[in-house]
Amino acid sequence: MAQVPSVKVTKPKTRRRKTAPGTGKGALVIVESPTKAKTIGKYLGPGYTVKATVGHVRDLPQRKLGVDVENGFTPEYVPIKEKAKTLAEIKKAAKASERVLIATDPDREGEAIAWHVAESLGNGSKVSRVLFHEITKDAVSQALAHPLDIDQNKVDAQQARRVLDRLVGYKTSPLLWKSIKTGLSAGRVQTVALRLICEREEEIRRFVPQEYWTIEADLEKDGQGFQARLHKLDGHKPEIKDAATAQAIVADALKLPFKVTALEKGERRRPAPPPFRTSTLQQEAAKQLGYSAAVTMRLAQQLYEGIEIGTEGPVGLITYMRTDSIRVADSAVAQAREFIAREFDKRYLPTTPNVHKSGKGQSRVQDAHEAIRPTEVLRRPEDLKKHLDAKQLKLYQLIWRRFVASQMNPAVFETTKVDFDLGRYVFRATGSRVLFDGYHKLYHEAHEPEEGKTLEDLPPIPPLAEGEVVTVKQITPSQHFTEPPPRFSEASLVKELERLGIGRPSTYAAIISTLKNRWYATAKDRRFQPTPQGEIVWRVLKRCFPDVFEVGFTAQMESELDKVEEGDLRWQRVLEDFWGPFSQALAAVDIERLIHDVHDLSELPKEKCPNCGGPLIVKSGRFGPYIACAKYPECRFSRPLAKNKVPDRPSDEKCQECGAPMVIKTGRYGEFLACTRYPKCTHTRPVPLGVKCPKCGVGDLAERRTRKGRNFFGCLRYPDCDYSTWNRPVPVACPSCGFVGMEEKQTKAAGATRKCLKCGHEVALEEVTPAESIAT
Repeated sequence: MAQVPSVKVTKPKTRRRKTAPGTGKGALVIVESPTKAKTIGKYLGPGYTVKATVGHVRDLPQRKLGVDVENGFTPEYVPIKEKAKTLAEIKKAAKASERVLIATDPDREGEAIAWHVAESLGNGSKVSRVLFHEITKDAVSQALAHPLDIDQNKVDAQQARRVLDRLVGYKTSPLLWKSIKTGLSAGRVQTVALRLICEREEEIRRFVPQEYWTIEADLEKDGQGFQARLHKLDGHKPEIKDAATAQAIVADALKLPFKVTALEKGERRRPAPPPFRTSTLQQEAAKQLGYSAAVTMRLAQQLYEGIEIGTEGPVGLITYMRTDSIRVADSAVAQAREFIAREFDKRYLPTTPNVHKSGKGQSRVQDAHEAIRPTEVLRRPEDLKKHLDAKQLKLYQLIWRRFVASQMNPAVFETTKVDFDLGRYVFRATGSRVLFDGYHKLYHEAHEPEEGKTLEDLPPIPPLAEGEVVTVKQITPSQHFTEPPPRFSEASLVKELERLGIGRPSTYAAIISTLKNRWYATAKDRRFQPTPQGEIVWRVLKRCFPDVFEVGFTAQMESELDKVEEGDLRWQRVLEDFWGPFSQALAAVDIERLIHDVHDLSELPKEKCPNCGGPLIVKSGRFGPYIACAKYPECRFSRPLAKNKVPDRPSDEKCQECGAPMVIKTGRYGEFLACTRYPKCTHTRPVPLGVKCPKCGVGDLAERRTRKGRNFFGCLRYPDCDYSTWNRPVPVACPSCGFVGMEEKQTKAAGATRKCLKCGHEVALEEVTPAESIAT
């Protein structure tokens, strides 16, 4: 292991220094970003100089492995070329300073940056570590008054992760080049995330929809309508498979009186949710604001590091955003309670502060920081409208509301369940009404369709009593088809990664961005599906390393990294546990067999060389596998492997001819919808883009082709509606008028932009999905 030549290193429990360095002239404070430097600078006296590293200053070399596997996995760190000037300036400032205070972020990456800077400076006697969990005057003063030593356990945990990722990427990428194509790469954790997406897609493809029917009665009491659903048929859960059976039940039920035979009321209390940690912030921002994990973390970083607030200058608005903890400082809880007492009725404030329990198996490492909260509760979102852009304001408001709501009383609901026993048939109505809105006065959680209905979704039921007969307005049978498991959204993928222990919340944004950037998965209608390239990459890695990229093994690695940070495990031991099975699997790879396993070569033996008539074989070359004549070098014929057929994908659309589910097929001119009952039903139509026509407001927009073969986007109600546009519409709400539909376009002058299809409002497009594979 590389040693720290001059920086004192101790266990975390005894890290406090006896004296406060940097209290006089000539103290250098080192942070990561210029923004953070500016915010901290205003709280420091004239004797301080603040410099920013702008990220890491040293890393493993780019053009070689940089890890001595035979010698305890010793990493070879080299200065990052682009940081030479920055590092030189820091060294010069350090020589002229009495003390050096390294104030990089309070996580593994920040600790590693601090360690690398300290090693580069080479004068440990005057180097100290200070931690800012929030950037406020009090927090900065407290940190400077209580300097620490660099936490070697945290550094070792980061080293272990970095070396693990280097070993995987450096050793597996050549296999992808030889078996698929050059330029591809693999990652230790993102491969497991890709596995989840691919396996979900396989489940969806295997799924066979089954027809079923439900029956609902529209009822009325004293002018108030409500619904009851067939709950039991002959004492069992109803399983109605066809229209004839459903119609017979409806005809029979219409002859019978709907008398209340059972009535049950209850009270449900929904406690306030805890303040955000990284993963829950990413999930809620995705569901409520439509932000990707990467956008959420970028905005949160800006709010943490500091925003210019008028004459106050830069102000840190939230606490550190990479945390697994829901713990909150007593002073912040007191602030929230004081605000609630002043701004709301006394019923909203609990007698004692709410104490939220951490999740199961929360380690000391994961609970090291506070939850994500505003640094000052009295700084309300509406007070910051002039100082934050629209996206920053929405995220700050989400964090602020969630934190204040976490100290409010529960929401209380009255639930009602009513049974109408008609003999063979039992219809049941369920409803709820709000008795006390509690924390909902300020904050509501978002829910995705697969999460099911909530109490708020249930309509109220009019006052009823046993024995009462209600009016039957109509009884309606409805046809349904069972649906496959849903694809992962950004929120549900983050939730699943956390549930399985894959990666850590601080890495989720990078994991998801990597899958998108490498074009291994794409988010269509905000749901992830693997690209053909992503699926073949997963097939190769699954074939070669079935155990290494197994969910349980990857989760075990994450747990061991936590143990390293806690000081309970040597970092080299983590690498030894990984390298054993990984190196064995690597040695067992047969490239020629691998190519045959992952590509459909069933027709190859039937083909002959078009030049000489000889047999054709598969070879692995510099740019991936290809087909060549077996008589080489006498015959030099070669061609690339044929592209694999793109498999059908399920959709939410129903066939307009027969009502059966439709699938998305890929043909010569792109994607289209086709009936699953083909060839009995040959109905097809373009794939809707999730945007309503801005002209007629009824039809969906879809991609179409002109007679000359040029793609455009038009209303599916053509010829009744002739709306069309050359630019691709996307289902994004316009920030000006709220219409869900903006067209994407790119010009040299304005770059990538989105323009509202309704009002014409135009905004810059910050994130563009790559249209082709990016080699990394």
